[in-house]
Amino acid sequence: MTYKLIALDMDGTLLGKNKTISDQNEKWIRAAVKAGVKVTLATGRPIRDVIGYVRQLEIDCPLVINNGSEVWKSPDVLHSRRELSPQLIAGIFEVLRECGDEFDYWAHSIGGKIDKSNAPADPTTVRWLQFAIRSGNAELLQLIRDRLAAWNAFEISNSHLTNIECNAIGVTKATGLLEVCSLIGIEMSQVMAVGDSLNDIPMIRAAGLGVAMGNAQEPVKQAADVIAPTVHEDGVAKMIERYIFS
Repeated sequence: MTYKLIALDMDGTLLGKNKTISDQNEKWIRAAVKAGVKVTLATGRPIRDVIGYVRQLEIDCPLVINNGSEVWKSPDVLHSRRELSPQLIAGIFEVLRECGDEFDYWAHSIGGKIDKSNAPADPTTVRWLQFAIRSGNAELLQLIRDRLAAWNAFEISNSHLTNIECNAIGVTKATGLLEVCSLIGIEMSQVMAVGDSLNDIPMIRAAGLGVAMGNAQEPVKQAADVIAPTVHEDGVAKMIERYIFS
C-alpha cells in the first residue's frame, strides 16, 4: 500500500515530555513531505496550541483539532466545527459539584480555554468544543465517566490515564480525518495514523495503517495494526522510514 497521508497525534506521539519535536522526527516528516506525502496533525489541542508546530514543520494540509470538533483547512481558515450542547455542559457542572474537589477540569471553547479560574456563571452562554476532567483519584474519575457515559450524549475518550475528554456525539479524530481525506482527495485506506491514547483509537482503526506508539495505553495497542517504538525512541520517524520509504 502506498500511503498518501500521515496523521500524527501530538502529545505522547510526535511530542515527548519536553513538548518539542525531535530532530529525527522532523527529519523524516520533512522527507515524507518532500516525497509528496501529506502530513497532518490530529490532536485534542485547540488550534492556537498547534500553529507553532505547523509552522515549524511547514505542514500544508488540513488539520484535525479538538479531537475532531474542528477541521481547519489551514491555521487561519476554519473548514468545519461541531459544538457541544451548552445544556449538556451545564449538566457536567452539576455532576462535578457533587464530586468534591479531587479533580480539575479544562475546556476548549470558541472564546478560548476555560478552567476553574475563569468558569462561566452560566455555562449555557458559552460555545463549547471539548470538555475534559482530570483526577489522580482513579475511582472518582471512573465514577464521573460512568455517569456521563450513561447519558449517551458524548464521545468520551482520554489523552492520558488521569483524564477523560468529552466531545459531541459522533465526533472523533476519525471523523475529522475523514473530512481531511475528502478535502485532499484520498481514501482512508491511504492513511497511516499514529497515536498513543484512547482519543486516537477511532482514527487508528479507520486508517489503512493504524500505528500505536510503544508508550501507548494498552487498548490503543490492541486496536493498532503495528506498534512503533516509544516517543522517546523517535517512533514516528521510524514508522515513516519503514512504511513510506522501504
